[in-house]
Amino acid sequence: MASIMSLVIAILIVVQVAVLLGFLLLPSLRMEVAPIVAYSAEMEEEEVVDRPEVAPQVQRQPAAPSSAIAKVIATSVPTPTAVPVPDTDTPDQSIEFGDGDDFGDGWGQGSGSGFGGGTSFFGVTSKAERIAYVIDYSASMRSGGREDLMRKELTKSVDRIAPKTNYALIFFAGPAWVAGDEIDWTKGEATVIGKGRRKYQWKSPGTAHEWRQVGKKQPVEWLSATQGQLSKSRKTIKETRLVWGTRWDNPLEMALEMDPPPQVIYFMTDGSAKGSDSWAREIGAKAKTKGIKINCVAMMQPKAHDSMEDLAKRTNGHFTIVMQGGKRKKVR
Repeated sequence: MASIMSLVIAILIVVQVAVLLGFLLLPSLRMEVAPIVAYSAEMEEEEVVDRPEVAPQVQRQPAAPSSAIAKVIATSVPTPTAVPVPDTDTPDQSIEFGDGDDFGDGWGQGSGSGFGGGTSFFGVTSKAERIAYVIDYSASMRSGGREDLMRKELTKSVDRIAPKTNYALIFFAGPAWVAGDEIDWTKGEATVIGKGRRKYQWKSPGTAHEWRQVGKKQPVEWLSATQGQLSKSRKTIKETRLVWGTRWDNPLEMALEMDPPPQVIYFMTDGSAKGSDSWAREIGAKAKTKGIKINCVAMMQPKAHDSMEDLAKRTNGHFTIVMQGGKRKKVR
């Protein structure tokens, strides 16, 4: 009987030990499995968060150790709003998103310079968006068919102005004025009546080449190449009468002082004036500092060639000689 009791007690003890071991071993097995599941999930999350920092929407960064994963998750939560696509304020991101930025810049420049504006005058073409004409309306243009040729070519040039071009017409003889203004003449004096009936005074000591402006200078405004404005300009070109004197530095100064300045000036004269060599140097230097190209056209006047060619050369412009009958010779 005693041996039976001892056996029962031993069995109970073994069962109790087994139960205790079961409680101890089963939790440890669960703990070992849990990290494997958690580790797999964290690796997937790490790839999503790091992607914008390396190459947004394209590349993935290799997995990092689990200790670093927690740091990335903790510090990268605001990343979706901190790294916009694209971000033009940050140079690095601008390079990362080169497809978008480069295409935008290239298209903008292409459409601006390729289709923005331009015209041609006496065979010289320009693609500029701001073009000023400085044209000789002196009485000497009446000889040799110069007047008719000038009016014809100027009208043709205005007709060719591209829609996005801003342009200006400045006429000169002794005094200079904005095309379309009224001019009152007395002996040795001229009054230009401009926009708003404002008056601008010019005087000469009695010679054709020594006209100078007295008092405030006349500003020149840009004109838009609308059909209505172009029609007015054609009418002005046709109806403006020729007047006495020749001094071409003053009208070029008026063009240079425009705001914003012209990109190209078409300058045409038939006159060789005293002081034209120094005018070419002074005007050329001013135009060069502003990046203005002056294309010069000498109308059947050999004596004007040297100073006009010099002016064109100083501004990287073209120089064209118009000979009797309208034949052209492009010198540079």
